[in-house]
Amino acid sequence: MASATPASSSNQNIVILVSEHANYILGRIVHPLTAMIRRCAVLAALTALAACEGLIPGKGAAPQTPPEPAQVPAPTQPQSREPTPPTATETPQEKPAVAASPLRASNWNAIPGWRADNLQAAWGAFQASCSTLKNQASWQSVCAAAAALNKPSRDTLQRFFETYFTPYQVVNPDGTELGMVTGYYEPQLRGSRKRTATYRYPVYGVPEDLLVIDLAGLYPELKNMRLRGRVEGRRVVPYYDRAQIESGAAPVNGREIAWVDDAVELFFLQIQGSGRVRLDDGATVRLGYADQNGQPYRSIGRLLVERGDLPLERASMQGIKTWAKQNPDKLQELLNYNASYVFFREMPADLSGPLGALGVPLTARRSIAIDPSYIPLGAPVFLSTTMPNSPQPLNSLMLAQDTGGAIRGAVRADFFWGFGDEAGALAGRMRQSGKMWVLLPNDYPIP
Repeated sequence: MASATPASSSNQNIVILVSEHANYILGRIVHPLTAMIRRCAVLAALTALAACEGLIPGKGAAPQTPPEPAQVPAPTQPQSREPTPPTATETPQEKPAVAASPLRASNWNAIPGWRADNLQAAWGAFQASCSTLKNQASWQSVCAAAAALNKPSRDTLQRFFETYFTPYQVVNPDGTELGMVTGYYEPQLRGSRKRTATYRYPVYGVPEDLLVIDLAGLYPELKNMRLRGRVEGRRVVPYYDRAQIESGAAPVNGREIAWVDDAVELFFLQIQGSGRVRLDDGATVRLGYADQNGQPYRSIGRLLVERGDLPLERASMQGIKTWAKQNPDKLQELLNYNASYVFFREMPADLSGPLGALGVPLTARRSIAIDPSYIPLGAPVFLSTTMPNSPQPLNSLMLAQDTGGAIRGAVRADFFWGFGDEAGALAGRMRQSGKMWVLLPNDYPIP
Protein backbone atom coordinates (compact mmCIF):
# COMPACT_ATOMS: atom_id res chain seq x y z
CA MET A 1 0.00 0.00 0.00
CA ALA A 2 1.07 3.58 -0.31
CA SER A 3 3.01 4.98 2.58
CA ALA A 4 2.21 8.30 4.18
CA THR A 5 4.75 11.05 4.41
CA PRO A 6 6.71 10.90 7.70
CA ALA A 7 5.68 13.34 10.38
CA SER A 8 7.99 16.30 10.86
CA SER A 9 9.10 17.72 14.18
CA SER A 10 6.53 20.47 13.81
CA ASN A 11 3.53 18.14 14.01
CA GLN A 12 2.12 19.98 16.98
CA ASN A 13 1.94 23.16 14.96
CA ILE A 14 0.11 21.62 12.02
CA VAL A 15 -3.54 22.47 11.84
CA ILE A 16 -5.98 20.40 9.85
CA LEU A 17 -7.94 22.80 7.73
CA VAL A 18 -11.60 21.91 7.91
CA SER A 19 -13.07 25.37 7.17
CA GLU A 20 -16.13 24.77 5.02
CA HIS A 21 -16.46 21.23 6.37
CA ALA A 22 -16.18 22.14 10.01
CA ASN A 23 -19.81 21.14 10.44
CA TYR A 24 -18.86 17.58 9.45
CA ILE A 25 -15.72 17.28 11.54
CA LEU A 26 -17.11 19.07 14.59
CA GLY A 27 -20.76 18.14 14.17
CA ARG A 28 -20.54 14.49 13.12
CA ILE A 29 -17.58 13.26 15.14
CA VAL A 30 -17.25 15.76 17.97
CA HIS A 31 -18.47 13.25 20.51
CA PRO A 32 -15.74 10.63 19.93
CA LEU A 33 -13.11 13.34 19.48
CA THR A 34 -13.95 15.39 22.57
CA ALA A 35 -10.94 14.14 24.51
CA MET A 36 -8.66 14.69 21.56
CA ILE A 37 -9.88 18.24 21.06
CA ARG A 38 -9.35 18.92 24.75
CA ARG A 39 -5.82 17.53 24.69
CA CYS A 40 -4.97 19.56 21.63
CA ALA A 41 -6.39 22.70 23.27
CA VAL A 42 -8.33 23.86 20.26
CA LEU A 43 -10.28 27.02 20.92
CA ALA A 44 -14.00 26.56 20.46
CA ALA A 45 -14.08 29.49 18.07
CA LEU A 46 -11.68 27.84 15.64
CA THR A 47 -12.99 25.56 12.92
CA ALA A 48 -9.85 23.46 12.96
CA LEU A 49 -8.38 20.52 14.75
CA ALA A 50 -4.81 20.76 16.04
CA ALA A 51 -2.62 17.83 15.14
CA CYS A 52 -1.18 16.10 18.19
CA GLU A 53 2.24 14.49 18.24
CA GLY A 54 2.11 11.29 16.21
CA LEU A 55 -1.14 12.14 14.43
CA ILE A 56 0.56 12.05 11.04
CA PRO A 57 1.92 8.52 10.66
CA GLY A 58 5.33 7.59 9.37
CA LYS A 59 6.14 5.21 6.55
CA GLY A 60 4.11 2.07 6.38
CA ALA A 61 0.81 3.63 7.35
CA ALA A 62 -1.71 3.17 4.60
CA PRO A 63 -5.46 2.87 4.16
CA GLN A 64 -7.00 -0.50 3.52
CA THR A 65 -7.94 -1.15 -0.02
CA PRO A 66 -11.23 -1.83 0.47
CA PRO A 67 -12.62 0.47 2.68
CA GLU A 68 -13.60 3.31 0.79
CA PRO A 69 -16.95 4.05 -0.31
CA ALA A 70 -17.80 4.12 -3.90
CA GLN A 71 -20.64 5.64 -5.73
CA VAL A 72 -24.18 4.49 -6.00
CA PRO A 73 -24.59 5.73 -9.57
CA ALA A 74 -27.27 5.70 -12.14
CA PRO A 75 -28.76 2.24 -12.19
CA THR A 76 -26.15 0.37 -14.11
CA GLN A 77 -23.03 2.45 -13.70
CA PRO A 78 -20.16 0.48 -12.14
CA GLN A 79 -19.27 1.15 -8.54
CA SER A 80 -16.11 2.89 -7.44
CA ARG A 81 -13.53 0.56 -5.96
CA GLU A 82 -11.48 3.29 -4.41
CA PRO A 83 -11.37 3.53 -0.63
CA THR A 84 -12.88 6.62 0.91
CA PRO A 85 -12.98 6.92 4.64
CA PRO A 86 -14.42 10.26 5.78
CA THR A 87 -12.04 13.08 4.96
CA ALA A 88 -11.80 16.77 5.65
CA THR A 89 -12.88 17.39 2.07
CA GLU A 90 -15.68 14.85 1.89
CA THR A 91 -19.33 15.79 1.94
CA PRO A 92 -20.75 14.03 4.97
CA GLN A 93 -23.35 11.32 4.54
CA GLU A 94 -25.63 10.15 7.27
CA LYS A 95 -25.27 6.45 8.12
CA PRO A 96 -28.47 4.68 9.00
CA ALA A 97 -28.98 3.72 12.59
CA VAL A 98 -27.59 0.24 13.03
CA ALA A 99 -29.92 -2.39 14.45
CA ALA A 100 -28.92 -4.34 17.53
CA SER A 101 -27.35 -6.86 15.16
CA PRO A 102 -27.41 -7.13 11.37
CA LEU A 103 -27.15 -10.91 11.74
CA ARG A 104 -30.23 -13.06 12.26
CA ALA A 105 -29.79 -16.73 13.22
CA SER A 106 -30.82 -18.95 10.31
CA ASN A 107 -30.52 -22.55 9.11
CA TRP A 108 -29.18 -24.32 6.04
CA ASN A 109 -32.62 -25.17 4.68
CA ALA A 110 -33.51 -21.47 4.56
CA ILE A 111 -30.69 -20.66 2.11
CA PRO A 112 -31.97 -20.89 -1.49
CA GLY A 113 -29.68 -22.99 -3.65
CA TRP A 114 -27.32 -23.97 -0.85
CA ARG A 115 -27.35 -27.67 -1.72
CA ALA A 116 -27.27 -27.01 -5.49
CA ASP A 117 -24.19 -24.79 -5.55
CA ASN A 118 -20.83 -26.14 -6.70
CA LEU A 119 -18.90 -25.52 -3.49
CA GLN A 120 -15.70 -26.83 -5.07
CA ALA A 121 -15.62 -23.70 -7.26
CA ALA A 122 -15.45 -21.57 -4.09
CA TRP A 123 -12.96 -23.76 -2.22
CA GLY A 124 -9.83 -22.07 -3.54
CA ALA A 125 -11.21 -18.66 -2.57
CA PHE A 126 -12.05 -19.97 0.90
CA GLN A 127 -8.50 -21.30 1.32
CA ALA A 128 -7.19 -17.90 0.28
CA SER A 129 -9.28 -16.30 3.03
CA CYS A 130 -7.91 -18.83 5.52
CA SER A 131 -4.35 -17.81 4.66
CA THR A 132 -5.15 -14.61 6.57
CA LEU A 133 -7.96 -15.68 8.93
CA LYS A 134 -6.04 -18.63 10.38
CA ASN A 135 -4.17 -16.19 12.64
CA GLN A 136 -7.42 -15.13 14.34
CA ALA A 137 -8.58 -17.18 17.32
CA SER A 138 -12.13 -17.65 16.08
CA TRP A 139 -10.93 -19.06 12.77
CA GLN A 140 -7.99 -21.22 13.79
CA SER A 141 -9.80 -24.54 14.22
CA VAL A 142 -11.94 -24.04 11.11
CA CYS A 143 -8.97 -23.20 8.90
CA ALA A 144 -6.96 -26.07 10.37
CA ALA A 145 -9.78 -28.49 9.50
CA ALA A 146 -9.93 -27.04 5.99
CA ALA A 147 -6.19 -27.48 5.51
CA ALA A 148 -6.54 -31.18 6.35
CA LEU A 149 -8.91 -31.78 3.42
CA ASN A 150 -7.26 -33.09 0.26
CA LYS A 151 -9.21 -32.40 -2.94
CA PRO A 152 -12.57 -32.63 -1.17
CA SER A 153 -15.69 -33.62 -3.07
CA ARG A 154 -18.77 -31.43 -3.27
CA ASP A 155 -20.54 -33.54 -0.63
CA THR A 156 -17.50 -33.39 1.65
CA LEU A 157 -17.45 -29.61 1.42
CA GLN A 158 -21.14 -29.39 2.18
CA ARG A 159 -20.62 -31.48 5.33
CA PHE A 160 -17.57 -29.39 6.22
CA PHE A 161 -19.46 -26.08 6.16
CA GLU A 162 -22.53 -27.51 7.88
CA THR A 163 -20.33 -28.99 10.64
CA TYR A 164 -18.05 -26.06 11.35
CA PHE A 165 -20.23 -23.06 10.52
CA THR A 166 -23.50 -21.46 11.58
CA PRO A 167 -25.45 -19.47 8.97
CA TYR A 168 -26.78 -16.00 9.80
CA GLN A 169 -29.02 -14.05 7.47
CA VAL A 170 -27.83 -10.50 6.99
CA VAL A 171 -30.63 -7.97 7.51
CA ASN A 172 -30.94 -4.22 7.15
CA PRO A 173 -31.32 -1.93 10.17
CA ASP A 174 -35.09 -1.84 9.58
CA GLY A 175 -35.25 -5.64 9.55
CA THR A 176 -35.75 -6.02 5.79
CA GLU A 177 -33.82 -8.70 3.91
CA LEU A 178 -33.26 -7.35 0.40
CA GLY A 179 -30.30 -5.22 -0.62
CA MET A 180 -28.43 -4.10 -3.72
CA VAL A 181 -25.86 -6.20 -5.59
CA THR A 182 -23.62 -4.51 -8.16
CA GLY A 183 -20.58 -5.78 -10.07
CA TYR A 184 -16.96 -4.90 -10.82
CA TYR A 185 -14.11 -6.36 -12.84
CA GLU A 186 -10.45 -6.07 -13.80
CA PRO A 187 -10.04 -4.09 -17.06
CA GLN A 188 -7.13 -4.14 -19.51
CA LEU A 189 -5.83 -0.96 -21.12
CA ARG A 190 -3.32 -0.31 -23.90
CA GLY A 191 -0.20 1.59 -22.91
CA SER A 192 3.50 2.29 -22.91
CA ARG A 193 6.28 3.01 -20.42
CA LYS A 194 6.99 6.22 -22.36
CA ARG A 195 4.76 9.07 -23.38
CA THR A 196 4.02 9.21 -27.10
CA ALA A 197 1.49 10.88 -29.34
CA THR A 198 -0.72 7.79 -28.89
CA TYR A 199 -0.03 7.04 -25.24
CA ARG A 200 -0.45 10.39 -23.52
CA TYR A 201 -2.61 9.79 -20.44
CA PRO A 202 -0.52 9.03 -17.33
CA VAL A 203 -1.22 6.39 -14.70
CA TYR A 204 0.22 7.94 -11.56
CA GLY A 205 1.74 6.40 -8.48
CA VAL A 206 1.28 8.10 -5.09
CA PRO A 207 2.64 11.69 -4.93
CA GLU A 208 5.27 12.28 -2.27
CA ASP A 209 3.35 15.20 -0.78
CA LEU A 210 0.14 13.23 -0.10
CA LEU A 211 -0.45 12.90 3.65
CA VAL A 212 -2.60 10.17 5.15
CA ILE A 213 -3.62 11.10 8.69
CA ASP A 214 -4.73 8.03 10.61
CA LEU A 215 -6.83 8.78 13.69
CA ALA A 216 -6.92 5.17 14.89
CA GLY A 217 -3.58 5.55 16.65
CA LEU A 218 -5.22 7.81 19.20
CA TYR A 219 -8.76 6.48 19.12
CA PRO A 220 -9.33 2.84 18.07
CA GLU A 221 -13.04 3.54 17.58
CA LEU A 222 -12.03 5.73 14.63
CA LYS A 223 -10.14 2.93 12.88
CA ASN A 224 -11.87 3.69 9.56
CA MET A 225 -11.26 7.44 9.83
CA ARG A 226 -8.38 8.65 7.69
CA LEU A 227 -7.84 12.20 6.49
CA ARG A 228 -5.89 12.95 3.33
CA GLY A 229 -4.25 16.25 2.58
CA ARG A 230 -1.01 18.10 1.96
CA VAL A 231 1.11 20.62 3.84
CA GLU A 232 0.76 24.24 2.89
CA GLY A 233 2.92 26.38 5.10
CA ARG A 234 2.04 25.22 8.61
CA ARG A 235 -1.36 23.84 7.74
CA VAL A 236 -2.67 20.58 6.36
CA VAL A 237 -5.10 21.42 3.58
CA PRO A 238 -7.21 19.22 1.27
CA TYR A 239 -5.27 17.47 -1.46
CA TYR A 240 -5.62 18.55 -5.08
CA ASP A 241 -8.79 17.51 -6.88
CA ARG A 242 -8.97 15.73 -10.25
CA ALA A 243 -8.97 18.93 -12.31
CA GLN A 244 -5.93 20.27 -10.48
CA ILE A 245 -4.04 17.00 -10.83
CA GLU A 246 -4.87 16.77 -14.54
CA SER A 247 -3.79 20.39 -15.11
CA GLY A 248 -0.38 19.87 -13.48
CA ALA A 249 -0.92 21.62 -10.15
CA ALA A 250 0.05 18.53 -8.14
CA PRO A 251 3.71 17.39 -8.02
CA VAL A 252 3.12 14.17 -9.95
CA ASN A 253 5.80 14.49 -12.59
CA GLY A 254 8.07 11.50 -12.32
CA ARG A 255 5.36 9.39 -10.65
CA GLU A 256 4.10 7.91 -13.92
CA ILE A 257 3.88 4.11 -13.91
CA ALA A 258 2.70 3.96 -17.53
CA TRP A 259 0.94 5.99 -20.19
CA VAL A 260 -2.33 4.83 -21.80
CA ASP A 261 -4.20 5.79 -24.95
CA ASP A 262 -7.70 6.47 -23.63
CA ALA A 263 -8.75 8.96 -20.94
CA VAL A 264 -12.13 7.29 -20.42
CA GLU A 265 -10.60 3.84 -19.97
CA LEU A 266 -8.19 5.35 -17.44
CA PHE A 267 -11.11 6.93 -15.59
CA PHE A 268 -12.89 3.57 -15.34
CA LEU A 269 -9.64 1.91 -14.27
CA GLN A 270 -9.71 4.27 -11.30
CA ILE A 271 -13.31 3.34 -10.56
CA GLN A 272 -12.50 -0.38 -10.59
CA GLY A 273 -9.37 0.17 -8.49
CA SER A 274 -7.19 -2.40 -10.27
CA GLY A 275 -6.40 -3.54 -13.78
CA ARG A 276 -3.77 -4.36 -16.35
CA VAL A 277 -1.94 -2.37 -19.00
CA ARG A 278 -0.82 -4.20 -22.12
CA LEU A 279 2.35 -2.38 -23.18
CA ASP A 280 3.37 -1.65 -26.75
CA ASP A 281 6.35 -4.00 -26.34
CA GLY A 282 4.06 -6.93 -25.51
CA ALA A 283 4.61 -6.96 -21.75
CA THR A 284 1.77 -6.54 -19.24
CA VAL A 285 1.81 -4.32 -16.17
CA ARG A 286 -0.55 -5.24 -13.35
CA LEU A 287 -1.87 -2.27 -11.35
CA GLY A 288 -3.37 -2.21 -7.89
CA TYR A 289 -4.97 0.53 -5.81
CA ALA A 290 -2.41 2.46 -3.78
CA ASP A 291 -4.24 5.54 -2.48
CA GLN A 292 -6.54 8.37 -3.45
CA ASN A 293 -6.72 12.11 -3.02
CA GLY A 294 -9.46 12.21 -0.37
CA GLN A 295 -11.86 14.20 -2.51
CA PRO A 296 -15.53 13.12 -2.65
CA TYR A 297 -16.63 10.73 -5.38
CA ARG A 298 -19.34 11.96 -7.74
CA SER A 299 -21.06 9.80 -10.32
CA ILE A 300 -20.67 11.06 -13.89
CA GLY A 301 -23.40 8.65 -14.99
CA ARG A 302 -25.86 10.28 -12.64
CA LEU A 303 -24.79 13.71 -13.91
CA LEU A 304 -25.37 12.72 -17.54
CA VAL A 305 -28.86 11.48 -16.65
CA GLU A 306 -29.69 14.62 -14.66
CA ARG A 307 -28.56 16.82 -17.57
CA GLY A 308 -30.62 14.84 -20.03
CA ASP A 309 -27.54 13.71 -21.99
CA LEU A 310 -28.29 10.02 -21.39
CA PRO A 311 -31.52 8.17 -20.63
CA LEU A 312 -31.48 6.22 -17.40
CA GLU A 313 -31.41 2.83 -19.12
CA ARG A 314 -28.21 3.77 -21.02
CA ALA A 315 -26.28 5.16 -18.06
CA SER A 316 -24.00 2.13 -17.90
CA MET A 317 -20.25 2.01 -18.34
CA GLN A 318 -20.78 1.11 -21.97
CA GLY A 319 -23.27 3.95 -22.45
CA ILE A 320 -20.90 6.48 -20.90
CA LYS A 321 -18.05 5.34 -23.17
CA THR A 322 -20.28 5.75 -26.21
CA TRP A 323 -21.28 9.26 -25.10
CA ALA A 324 -17.61 10.15 -24.60
CA LYS A 325 -16.72 9.15 -28.17
CA GLN A 326 -19.56 11.29 -29.47
CA ASN A 327 -18.69 14.31 -27.29
CA PRO A 328 -14.87 14.57 -27.09
CA ASP A 329 -15.01 18.33 -26.54
CA LYS A 330 -17.11 17.87 -23.39
CA LEU A 331 -15.24 14.89 -21.98
CA GLN A 332 -12.70 16.57 -19.70
CA GLU A 333 -15.35 18.73 -18.07
CA LEU A 334 -17.41 15.62 -17.39
CA LEU A 335 -14.49 13.69 -15.89
CA ASN A 336 -13.50 16.64 -13.71
CA TYR A 337 -16.97 16.54 -12.15
CA ASN A 338 -15.68 13.58 -10.17
CA ALA A 339 -13.08 15.27 -7.97
CA SER A 340 -11.83 11.95 -6.60
CA TYR A 341 -8.58 10.62 -8.08
CA VAL A 342 -6.94 7.23 -7.59
CA PHE A 343 -3.22 6.51 -7.51
CA PHE A 344 -1.83 3.07 -8.32
CA ARG A 345 1.08 0.81 -7.55
CA GLU A 346 2.64 -1.83 -9.77
CA MET A 347 1.78 -5.34 -8.62
CA PRO A 348 3.61 -8.65 -9.13
CA ALA A 349 2.83 -10.03 -12.57
CA ASP A 350 2.25 -13.57 -11.28
CA LEU A 351 -0.76 -12.76 -9.09
CA SER A 352 -3.78 -14.89 -9.90
CA GLY A 353 -6.08 -11.89 -9.54
CA PRO A 354 -6.20 -8.33 -8.18
CA LEU A 355 -5.61 -7.97 -4.46
CA GLY A 356 -8.68 -7.15 -2.40
CA ALA A 357 -8.93 -5.50 1.00
CA LEU A 358 -8.17 -8.83 2.70
CA GLY A 359 -4.78 -8.84 0.99
CA VAL A 360 -5.43 -11.99 -1.06
CA PRO A 361 -6.05 -12.29 -4.82
CA LEU A 362 -9.72 -12.11 -5.78
CA THR A 363 -11.40 -15.08 -7.45
CA ALA A 364 -13.65 -14.42 -10.43
CA ARG A 365 -17.33 -15.04 -9.62
CA ARG A 366 -16.49 -16.14 -6.06
CA SER A 367 -15.23 -12.92 -4.41
CA ILE A 368 -17.40 -10.02 -3.31
CA ALA A 369 -16.85 -6.65 -1.72
CA ILE A 370 -18.88 -5.97 1.42
CA ASP A 371 -19.18 -3.39 4.18
CA PRO A 372 -16.88 -4.67 6.97
CA SER A 373 -18.94 -2.76 9.52
CA TYR A 374 -21.51 -5.53 9.16
CA ILE A 375 -19.76 -8.58 7.69
CA PRO A 376 -16.31 -9.81 8.80
CA LEU A 377 -13.76 -9.46 6.03
CA GLY A 378 -12.75 -12.89 4.75
CA ALA A 379 -15.94 -14.71 5.79
CA PRO A 380 -17.94 -16.98 3.47
CA VAL A 381 -21.17 -15.33 2.32
CA PHE A 382 -23.96 -17.08 0.46
CA LEU A 383 -25.41 -14.66 -2.05
CA SER A 384 -28.89 -15.12 -3.52
CA THR A 385 -29.49 -12.74 -6.41
CA THR A 386 -30.01 -12.83 -10.19
CA MET A 387 -27.80 -12.46 -13.26
CA PRO A 388 -27.30 -8.91 -14.61
CA ASN A 389 -30.49 -7.50 -16.11
CA SER A 390 -32.05 -10.95 -15.88
CA PRO A 391 -34.44 -12.97 -13.70
CA GLN A 392 -32.08 -15.96 -13.92
CA PRO A 393 -31.13 -17.02 -10.36
CA LEU A 394 -27.55 -16.54 -9.22
CA ASN A 395 -27.10 -18.43 -5.94
CA SER A 396 -23.45 -18.85 -4.97
CA LEU A 397 -21.12 -19.22 -2.03
CA MET A 398 -18.88 -16.15 -2.14
CA LEU A 399 -15.96 -14.91 -0.04
CA ALA A 400 -16.02 -11.41 1.45
CA GLN A 401 -12.53 -10.45 0.35
CA ASP A 402 -12.87 -6.83 -0.68
CA THR A 403 -14.49 -3.51 0.17
CA GLY A 404 -15.45 -0.48 -1.89
CA GLY A 405 -16.48 3.12 -1.70
CA ALA A 406 -20.17 2.71 -2.40
CA ILE A 407 -20.36 -0.61 -0.64
CA ARG A 408 -22.11 0.68 2.44
CA GLY A 409 -24.82 -1.11 4.37
CA ALA A 410 -25.55 -4.56 5.72
CA VAL A 411 -27.24 -6.21 2.72
CA ARG A 412 -24.88 -4.75 0.12
CA ALA A 413 -22.42 -6.56 -2.13
CA ASP A 414 -20.23 -5.90 -5.16
CA PHE A 415 -19.74 -9.04 -7.26
CA PHE A 416 -16.28 -9.55 -8.80
CA TRP A 417 -16.75 -10.88 -12.32
CA GLY A 418 -13.09 -11.31 -13.24
CA PHE A 419 -10.88 -10.01 -16.03
CA GLY A 420 -11.60 -8.75 -19.53
CA ASP A 421 -14.37 -7.48 -21.77
CA GLU A 422 -16.97 -10.14 -20.97
CA ALA A 423 -16.50 -9.56 -17.24
CA GLY A 424 -16.75 -5.82 -17.86
CA ALA A 425 -20.01 -6.20 -19.77
CA LEU A 426 -21.54 -8.24 -16.94
CA ALA A 427 -20.24 -5.91 -14.24
CA GLY A 428 -21.44 -2.81 -16.07
CA ARG A 429 -25.01 -4.13 -16.30
CA MET A 430 -25.31 -5.57 -12.81
CA ARG A 431 -27.59 -3.79 -10.37
CA GLN A 432 -29.77 -6.49 -8.86
CA SER A 433 -31.57 -7.03 -5.58
CA GLY A 434 -30.42 -9.88 -3.40
CA LYS A 435 -30.25 -11.58 -0.02
CA MET A 436 -27.15 -12.58 1.93
CA TRP A 437 -26.21 -15.16 4.55
CA VAL A 438 -22.84 -14.96 6.28
CA LEU A 439 -21.33 -18.24 7.51
CA LEU A 440 -19.41 -17.90 10.76
CA PRO A 441 -17.52 -20.45 12.86
CA ASN A 442 -19.76 -22.01 15.48
CA ASP A 443 -17.94 -20.29 18.35
CA TYR A 444 -17.64 -16.92 16.58
CA PRO A 445 -18.59 -14.06 18.97
CA ILE A 446 -21.75 -12.48 17.54
CA PRO A 447 -22.19 -8.84 18.62
